[in-house]
Amino acid sequence: MKINFAPWNVPCSRRLQTAAVLQWVFSFLGLEPLCLSISTLIISNSITFCHYNSYFSSQLVKTADLDPRHNYVFGFHPHGVLVAGAFTNFCTYATGFPQLFPGLTSYLLMLPLWFRAPFFRDYIMLAGLIPSDQESASYPLHCKGGGNAVVIAVGGAPEALDAHPGTYNVVLAKKKGFIKMAMKHGAHLVPVFSFGENEVFDQVGNPRGTWLRWTQERLQNIMGISLPLFHARGIFQYSFGLMPYRKPIYTVVGRPIRVEKNNKPTAMELDDLHQLYMDELSNLFEEHKAKYGVDDDIHLNFV
Repeated sequence: MKINFAPWNVPCSRRLQTAAVLQWVFSFLGLEPLCLSISTLIISNSITFCHYNSYFSSQLVKTADLDPRHNYVFGFHPHGVLVAGAFTNFCTYATGFPQLFPGLTSYLLMLPLWFRAPFFRDYIMLAGLIPSDQESASYPLHCKGGGNAVVIAVGGAPEALDAHPGTYNVVLAKKKGFIKMAMKHGAHLVPVFSFGENEVFDQVGNPRGTWLRWTQERLQNIMGISLPLFHARGIFQYSFGLMPYRKPIYTVVGRPIRVEKNNKPTAMELDDLHQLYMDELSNLFEEHKAKYGVDDDIHLNFV
């Protein structure tokens, strides 16, 4: 059969019309199988995430039982550059969260702007991420019967700018929103410290007061996300690139702090619980730092 090709001089408008109708036909005949294939690929990510976890040799360390009849607010520290430890432990479950804490389902909070991108939003929601706005973050804590753990990287975007190897700066001194949320819902607070989180990337020096840090903080205030200038290794070489280093991450889950439901806490009640949380986080760090290679004279620096 002779093939009758379209001539090269077909007007651009007609080619655009053809492309539009091609998209329409594909939406009926090819889009469903494509979406099914993508969904299958996402589901098979459980195997991928096992390899992801092995890359970092990540470990989730339990220090106390958590009663699944309660809801919890996990405070995750430090944020690091890309929150690698939080994603590994509380989204992929590759380190055994369901086995260590049976009956609990974890939900990692992420900035709402990431949920505005079609398809990417669905991908991260499949991984158990939810927006960090007040309504979305509080929803799992509304559920009666317990069994939900909302995980908050408390330091957020500003803390990422302090994510240098060997540093232990925690942006927490004025962070009380997650404390108030826990009190409102009677959710127990759980401090979590991720040793090695700041070691998997290098970052261009940006001490407070420098022009670079000033620029980064201004951009963070405008966009809601920080822009740490990080680097590490490449895919096939070890000298430069955006791949993280193969360094272990040990995420230690502390003892729960009992919180009574209080819809309208006074400033003093809020401050007292916030101070108790900081004390418990500091104690958690001190108890475990030697085991994970932190020098004895290093302590948490609350910013």
